[in-house]
Amino acid sequence: MKTDPLLEPMLDRREFTLAAILAMLSGVTITISGCGGGSSSPTTPNPTPPPPAAGDKSAAISANHGHTCTITAAQLTAGGDVTLQLTEGSGHTHSCSLTGAEVVQVRDNTRVSKESSSNSGHTHTVTFN
Repeated sequence: MKTDPLLEPMLDRREFTLAAILAMLSGVTITISGCGGGSSSPTTPNPTPPPPAAGDKSAAISANHGHTCTITAAQLTAGGDVTLQLTEGSGHTHSCSLTGAEVVQVRDNTRVSKESSSNSGHTHTVTFN
């Protein structure tokens, strides 16, 4: 014997409410973001630096917040002492000095790490290769 589906409730009130809420939220994206500590100014993401020119080498920079550092092919070929400028990041720059021997090591693909100058109360470790 068949029963009439209209006479038997398919969902109780609780099930109906849950289904209705889930249906409403199914198209909603919920974004949770945290705020950083300390700074009240808004931050902008660091743009990806362009790839170095042919023969140039870019450094990896610790605790980076927008700096880049590149030694040019001409500097690598010359093999002399150089002082490189880290590009502006968060409103300031740093410098990094390499001896002629270190430049030759970078040219020969040996890992070289140096500490940058201090600015805005901090330094960075600049690593080539």
